[in-house]
Amino acid sequence: MLATILTAFKVADIRKKLAFTAALLCLYRLGAHIPVPGVNVEAVAAVQDQFGGGGVLQFLNVFSGGGLSRIALFALGIMPYITASIILQLLTVVVPSLEKLSKEGEVGQQRITQYTRYLTVGLAFGQAIGHVFLFRSFTASAGEPIIDNFSAARVFLIVVSLTAGCVLIMWMGELITQRGIGNGISLMIFASIVAGLPGGVQAWATSSDPVSKVMMPFICLGVIAAIVFVQEGQRRIPIQYAKRVIGQRMTQGGQTYLPLRVNMAGVIPVIFAASIMAFPQTIGQLINNEAGRDFVAFFNYGGWPYIFCESIFIILFTYFYTAVTFNPVDQADNLKKYGGFIPGVRPGRPTAEFLDRVLARLTFPGALYLALVAAIPTILVSQTSANFFFAGTSILIVVGVALDTMKQLEAQLMMRNYEGFLK
Repeated sequence: MLATILTAFKVADIRKKLAFTAALLCLYRLGAHIPVPGVNVEAVAAVQDQFGGGGVLQFLNVFSGGGLSRIALFALGIMPYITASIILQLLTVVVPSLEKLSKEGEVGQQRITQYTRYLTVGLAFGQAIGHVFLFRSFTASAGEPIIDNFSAARVFLIVVSLTAGCVLIMWMGELITQRGIGNGISLMIFASIVAGLPGGVQAWATSSDPVSKVMMPFICLGVIAAIVFVQEGQRRIPIQYAKRVIGQRMTQGGQTYLPLRVNMAGVIPVIFAASIMAFPQTIGQLINNEAGRDFVAFFNYGGWPYIFCESIFIILFTYFYTAVTFNPVDQADNLKKYGGFIPGVRPGRPTAEFLDRVLARLTFPGALYLALVAAIPTILVSQTSANFFFAGTSILIVVGVALDTMKQLEAQLMMRNYEGFLK
């Protein structure tokens, strides 16, 4: 594998793409350390503990690469774009006009991408306003105002800066996708999460519990191996194509397969569940009385009610998102249109019912897998003295992005007749 990496650097085209990707990722990490104008940097440093200990703030801070805790230019991270993409993907199933656009090929996809960009700007602007008032609420903890001269003009300046930072990240991510290696948005999230790796290693090295200090590396390796095993797992449905007459030529029928992944939903159900579980804490803090504090304590991050509810939401969202992204009826119609069929299953409605039945059975272990990966780190942190830095969502994203990027680099090498990574 090491020889293959060296071979990749010898190819001029791949070397340029890797250098371009690395340069933009470095700029992205630099923007996570540049403070927004109008913010008291000393006061921000005094409230760093507000972004730790679990909860939605730590979740958002990890995905921004620590930019949120510094109130940096890239404090919003890429989450508004991801949220907009998910919303448009769900609306494509509900809104007939968007569904028609999605079936118009590249032109329709460009229109949907443009709508996603517009929605990203709106979501980033609204989220930036919420962050400004959130930062202002930390004044008591900091001992001095975090935002000097709090006024409409100062708020507008900070909101525009944060929104512009999010738009810049979106543009950089699209540039990486077009001219670099891998998916730009995914690589930026990967870089944000991995940026906290030194802190996690330091916390593990300074742990006072010798048992967790010895066992934690083995637990991490076991979780990563399990994620790779399940992420690459798939059920291959055999597809047989009959001979077809095109013009005056007869095409030879062939046999292929339809891969159904065990985890077709990816990490989206975990993100949805984490967002929903942040609502009880937010509502309880807004109520700000004894009943509200009891409500927050009941759904406290790491508690068994929190873990149970999050797991249920992950399972439900896995089924929902899988049903949205994979339509057995459309797959059956496409197979019938191009002369394909599953051996032993009649084309048309019986094929759709067969695919739906297989997908339902396949989604259940995938949903349990997502729930376990999300819950195990939380249980380790809350029920033991272990210091597990990364959440289950972070591990899923890091491993998934690494596998996808490696496959794209593999494809680039195979196009040039070089030996790939996977043997």
